[in-house]
Amino acid sequence: MDLTWDILPAPARVPELDPDFRPAALANRAFRHRVAASGAAVPLVLAVERDRGRISRFETQLFAPDHPAAVANLPYVERLVKFLLWQFGGWKLHVGGPAEIAAFLRACYAPGGCRQFDAEFWSTVYLQPFSVVSGRPEAVPAATHDASGAVRLDWQGWRIGFDLGASDRKIAVVKDGRLALKADGSPLLSDELVWDPKPQADPAWHFNQILEILKLAEATIHQADPGARVSGIGGSSAGIYVNGQVRVASLFRGVPRARFEAEVAPLFQKLQTAMGGVPFRLENDGDVTALAGAIALRDGAVLGLAMGSSLAAGYVDGDRRIAGWLNELAFAPVDYQPRAVCDEWSGDRGVGANYFSQQAVGRLIPAAGIAMPDLPADALPKRLARVQELMAANDPRARRIYTTIGRYLGYAVAQYAEFYLPLRHIEILGRVMTGAGGRIILDEARAVLAAEFPELAGAFSFYEPDEREKRHGQAAAAASLPS
Repeated sequence: MDLTWDILPAPARVPELDPDFRPAALANRAFRHRVAASGAAVPLVLAVERDRGRISRFETQLFAPDHPAAVANLPYVERLVKFLLWQFGGWKLHVGGPAEIAAFLRACYAPGGCRQFDAEFWSTVYLQPFSVVSGRPEAVPAATHDASGAVRLDWQGWRIGFDLGASDRKIAVVKDGRLALKADGSPLLSDELVWDPKPQADPAWHFNQILEILKLAEATIHQADPGARVSGIGGSSAGIYVNGQVRVASLFRGVPRARFEAEVAPLFQKLQTAMGGVPFRLENDGDVTALAGAIALRDGAVLGLAMGSSLAAGYVDGDRRIAGWLNELAFAPVDYQPRAVCDEWSGDRGVGANYFSQQAVGRLIPAAGIAMPDLPADALPKRLARVQELMAANDPRARRIYTTIGRYLGYAVAQYAEFYLPLRHIEILGRVMTGAGGRIILDEARAVLAAEFPELAGAFSFYEPDEREKRHGQAAAAASLPS
């Protein structure tokens, strides 16, 4: 199946260490302009359906099937659907448009197709066979607006918030929407407890480790206010969670799959029971990061991007609500160059994890001419730390790494702005952004927007949380989740 683009515009601000980079934002824009100028445009309506019948839509235009350039529809649609599925999450794709397009997408997501991995992944997440259904554009279901996804920032009473990471468990006590404080102004409880969950094969170990911090918070509340009642527990964790159940999460990678469905999937529901049935809600850590940003900014329409071991993302809408989307932008395409770097997990090329993470830094180190013979190639945190040391010494090779990532970012956020509406703030954080290199990344991203997308240059602002918010914000924001 030939998915080669006939036109892939080169960026005006070329990433220094990756001159073959071809931004998705430019390719998509060029395709749309060609379609509009052809006089032969036909509508395409795509709807992605996920759990509980929730639906998200996207509308665009293609060349009419009989137009000489109609073959260009295929790579455009394939990359577009890939992005939408990893933005929204879903097990059913509704296609309203030319019959050829639906047939093409069925082949892509069928066994042996180029997106077989994705189809199997969504079937695992939603416990439904992935399917593509077709019809006329006007027959595509309308988008749903599920109020159960709303997070209102007027929570009251004593609440517990937690955040589960790969190396620590953060826990916070919140009262009436603010981090609870002692008389001296320090947090009543906002702590980090070390753990190492990835190699642990027994689900009971995970259960007890999480229950430990919840009981610590409960005891802290009762000590401060003996008659108090915990009114809600909210959690944040990396991974995919559907209706409060664990579907995919690296924290539990050590658990045998044979035990996963029975013991890991309902883990947080069991924790709710152990905590006396208190209202309990768990969300992806990317969404809670965006929520923490919305709380700090006192505004909504926030897209959060965390550049750490991978790329984590989350979104809070204009009313400061979590939309309930997947937002796994680590696996959404940003580079359409046919020989772009291949993701080792999904087998796809040009996806975000390899452009905005420690993986990106590790990939660019040899291109920058930096040798680290004493560090294994997979020692990414240590290799990043070495680059940061070089950057602190103003090494021009390290600067080129950050310049390259900053230019990637400028083109990627222009792409994200097509899909995340409204968008007023982009929250940027993560270990890759630490130190002087983070300033270079943002400066370069702004320069890309000014040069290539002037209509976006003032449409949204970049926001970096301070150290206090990084330390306390996410767990505290999670406390707002249960209603």
